[in-house]
Amino acid sequence: MLKLKNLYSGMDITKDLVLLLVVGGLYSLSIALSNTFVNVYLWKQSGSYMDLAIYNLSVVVMQPITFILAGRLAKKIDRVIVLRIGVIFLALFFIAVLLFGEKSDDYLVVLGGLLGIGYGFYWLAFNVLTFEITEPETRDFFNGFMGALSSSGGIIGPITAGFIITRFTSNIGYTIIFAISLALFSAAVVTSFFLKRRPSSGRYLFVKVFQERKVNHNWKLVTNAHLLQGIREGTFVFIISVYLFVATNNELALGTYGMIHAGTAFIMYSVATKLIKKDKRKKVMILGGVILYVAIFLIFIDPTYIRLLIYGVIIGIAYPLMLVPYSSITYDVIGKSRNAAELRIEYVVVKELFLNSGRVISILLFIIAIKLINPATAIPAMLLIFGIGHTLAALLLQKLKFA
Repeated sequence: MLKLKNLYSGMDITKDLVLLLVVGGLYSLSIALSNTFVNVYLWKQSGSYMDLAIYNLSVVVMQPITFILAGRLAKKIDRVIVLRIGVIFLALFFIAVLLFGEKSDDYLVVLGGLLGIGYGFYWLAFNVLTFEITEPETRDFFNGFMGALSSSGGIIGPITAGFIITRFTSNIGYTIIFAISLALFSAAVVTSFFLKRRPSSGRYLFVKVFQERKVNHNWKLVTNAHLLQGIREGTFVFIISVYLFVATNNELALGTYGMIHAGTAFIMYSVATKLIKKDKRKKVMILGGVILYVAIFLIFIDPTYIRLLIYGVIIGIAYPLMLVPYSSITYDVIGKSRNAAELRIEYVVVKELFLNSGRVISILLFIIAIKLINPATAIPAMLLIFGIGHTLAALLLQKLKFA
């Protein structure tokens, strides 16, 4: 910890901040190992875009519902316990995948529901703890370092998973990877016991914070931006991995893409952590948002493997430019909002509700599109339409006004 303080100019880097980074790092490595491959695993069983959409819709429907419930629990019990519940549900998801095996495509809603519940509890607690443990001076450090950890997991995870999967016949490799993810989530649960207890009290005023959008212009802009962000993420989260597998029919190639993308992002997050200053956040964010959209034109018509690799490098550069200042601005707006200290949980819940509402809209429109139009025509069009989400979010946040 002292070394970190020396490296980052005597910043107040606390034990809890480091522990939260460890939990986030274990989570990121587990997800990097297996999450992309779950979609491919299901794709190999059914070969249906509709099945993938239903699975991912189940995730994003249960996630906001769980957020609302988790927010209420976080006002009644310790936030660290809420974090632990989330990690336990994520572990249950992998147990279910291991048990269902090659019949997993018969249980799409169950699997998606478990993952959505896990995400809901985990991210509610993680976001609230981030808000509580970090200060405005340490937020860019935390978001950048967390991004670097996520990218490190992204470098190691996909290529390792792809290598293991391709070295075994049938689906034995998938079983090994899902078991490793289960072990990593178990380690995250153990780490969470070292976090300082953070009990809460007071009434759960979710509706009041939702209505705050009517009088707080900055808060309205932030929630609308998260809706736009979700519209991009809802479909992109599974389409790119399927594109990669269809282009190569090889999990190792998918892992190579993940490694290249994450390696680029790791470098950029490390740079972003050091160089993005508070007064430059808006400009850097708009640059990242524009690059994210322009990158889509590489792949929307002819998603060859080489084009997808180039796309992975470009978005590896763009995402840190977009998300480091975006996350910091979001928490700053919440911190300056009315009764933020007492209602920080509700602010996080409402933010995530808008993000996941965007994801739900995205996947529902995707399902309608592939029902009415040939997927070969519908999917490229959807990528172009949904892909502008981050760009519009960045543009919207240019209107933020701080006193």
